[in-house]
Amino acid sequence: MADVIPMDEIRATASCLGIDISQVDLNSIRLPPGEDLGIESNDEDLHDDDPLEFDAAFGNIIVVDNLPLVPKEKFEKLEGVIRKIYCQIGVIKEDGLWMPVDSDTQKTLGYCFIEYNTPQEAELAREKTHNYKLDRSHIFAVNVFAEIEKFMKVPDEWASPDIKPYTPGENLQQWLMDEKARDQFVIRSGSDTEVLWNDARHLKPEPVYKRSFWTERFVQWSPLGTYLATVHRQGAAVWGGAGTFNKLMRYAHPQVELIDFSPGERFLVTYSSHEPSNPNDSHRVILNIFDVRTGKVMRDFKGSADEFAVGGPGGVTGVSWPVFRWGGGKDDKYFARIGKNVISVYETETFTLIDKKSIKVENVMDFSWSPTDPILALFVPELGSGNQPARVSLIGIPSKEELRQKNLFNVSDCKMYWQSNGDYLAVKVDRYTKTKKSTYTGFELFRIKERDIPIEVLELENKNDKIIAFAWEPRGHRFAVIHGDSPRPDISFYSMHTAHHTGRVSKLTTLKGKQANALYWSPAGRFIILAGLKGFNGQLEFYNVDELETMATAEHFMATDIEWDPTGRYVATSVTSVHEMENGFNIWSFNGKLLYRILKDHFFQFLWRPRPPSFLSPEKEEEIAKNLKKYSKKYEAEDQDVSLLLSEQDREKRKMLKDEWDRWVDEWKKLYEEEKLERQRLRDGEASGEEEEYEAKEVEVEELLDVAEGVVSLDYGQE
Repeated sequence: MADVIPMDEIRATASCLGIDISQVDLNSIRLPPGEDLGIESNDEDLHDDDPLEFDAAFGNIIVVDNLPLVPKEKFEKLEGVIRKIYCQIGVIKEDGLWMPVDSDTQKTLGYCFIEYNTPQEAELAREKTHNYKLDRSHIFAVNVFAEIEKFMKVPDEWASPDIKPYTPGENLQQWLMDEKARDQFVIRSGSDTEVLWNDARHLKPEPVYKRSFWTERFVQWSPLGTYLATVHRQGAAVWGGAGTFNKLMRYAHPQVELIDFSPGERFLVTYSSHEPSNPNDSHRVILNIFDVRTGKVMRDFKGSADEFAVGGPGGVTGVSWPVFRWGGGKDDKYFARIGKNVISVYETETFTLIDKKSIKVENVMDFSWSPTDPILALFVPELGSGNQPARVSLIGIPSKEELRQKNLFNVSDCKMYWQSNGDYLAVKVDRYTKTKKSTYTGFELFRIKERDIPIEVLELENKNDKIIAFAWEPRGHRFAVIHGDSPRPDISFYSMHTAHHTGRVSKLTTLKGKQANALYWSPAGRFIILAGLKGFNGQLEFYNVDELETMATAEHFMATDIEWDPTGRYVATSVTSVHEMENGFNIWSFNGKLLYRILKDHFFQFLWRPRPPSFLSPEKEEEIAKNLKKYSKKYEAEDQDVSLLLSEQDREKRKMLKDEWDRWVDEWKKLYEEEKLERQRLRDGEASGEEEEYEAKEVEVEELLDVAEGVVSLDYGQE
């Protein structure tokens, strides 16, 4: 390498040669590789191998690539499109969108930088819009700016990753393998949450897991019983495991208030409501839809409470809950929400609207999904003072084709009830009389699985009877109706089949004057509890619909909740802390026998753990039912063993109590003998303490209590 030449010497040499050094572009000089020809560099402190440093604050900036290359005249339009997409996700800072321009062509370079207020918004924007399809030629590639350093360290040559050995996870359905075929339930009382086995054979619950302060609001089983969800100020969490309850996943959602699982447990919806800074504004609502297994936010929805308050009963701050209703069976393919004059149906593959648009239905009031098929039932009230009738429509998804429609006249209200298999839909219609001063009720019964979906009208014998409750038999063709006036309404049972005609509804029986205001069918059908809650103080009647007879009547005083176990073998009735006394729960057999009772102070929740659908085919289930006696012999023997064990335990308990009594008596006899001499001394030498051996004597004792002196005057004149 040449010697270093000072700059002053270079200027002197140039002056001698007649060269104006100030006119020379030193940057245009190209030196031979590895040579500097004595020219000092002012950037020797930079080396290619030195790592680049990035400001941690860059975590709130994203880079959006694969944008269209547009000239200046279209620049403002493109910027508007980008802002519209990314402003929905979070707040973009002022001057927070920068789109570089090629100085030669004056066109954009195909990418832009967007700066949000928080890194969380930037991360959410990356998740939501990476691979977003603007048009056929432009699919966004989105990265957080802070990750560029990671990309710069990617080696030039590909190296195969290390293959980790497969480690099987826990069997989250292990509880279904219980040898005693028991079911689990969860209870909350005070600060404790407990999961227990229902050990009805031993007439007591068996503990599984207990934890204090496990949740800050409530607990909730997933629909198939795989997970137990807890709710906290920071968000929600799900728990499960083979032998205990481990935390499987967390879902960050500050101040979460409500949660809802999809039917197939793939997704979890969380909800929170936030007070506005301006009292005149409505609450701000945030809804997140998480993937249950990964914890990833698949989509979020934000807006005022007014936007989510349409249709259905009010939830929190007037919002209808659940906001999103899942349809299409257990595959979690579709979910929908109702809005003003629209029903928005989303598909979970992309979490976007089907066909990118909502179903427009003017003045739609309510809708519900078939439990098994992608069919929507919606109700539209009368319009134009009755000029346009009310209607109930069935719409197939994703085609959005109307499958069936029924116009209804003089309607004041309408409620829809699906049968659990999706075979039938009952629509309870309250209609005005001609004078408009009162209403009467009837039912429109849709046979969904039959050709052309025939509809049958059912009216009660007394049209003026008030409908108090309606319930379909699970997986069956019967339904029950409580109708009439309190305190003793009637209960009628109907069937969608008759002995000679399977296409007509028929009445099975009517029970007169029952103290009931709620209906609880067994999940297996056949049995039903006619319950009198609230004002009826917990009256229970266990009824066999096959035989049309009462199996038992009972009472759980002040009962607030009733829940069948998923197999239909047992029933839990509970008194929660809405009442100050008798908090706790009772476990009954399906035919009304009280098995055991547990009292708990400050009792809040009782929830049976759901079971997934059986893997047995209908044919196999029918075969088991036909040969039940053969299969039941094993369990009858086990029941007998348990009965003998309980009898032996009962005898042992009685023997233990008797032995304890005998010990107590012996201790007092011993003490009596030890104090015999002392008692004799206290009786002045009398040896016996028997009362009949004494002679009773009466002794008078006079005692002067007080002496008073005074003058007594005598009037002799009166004699």
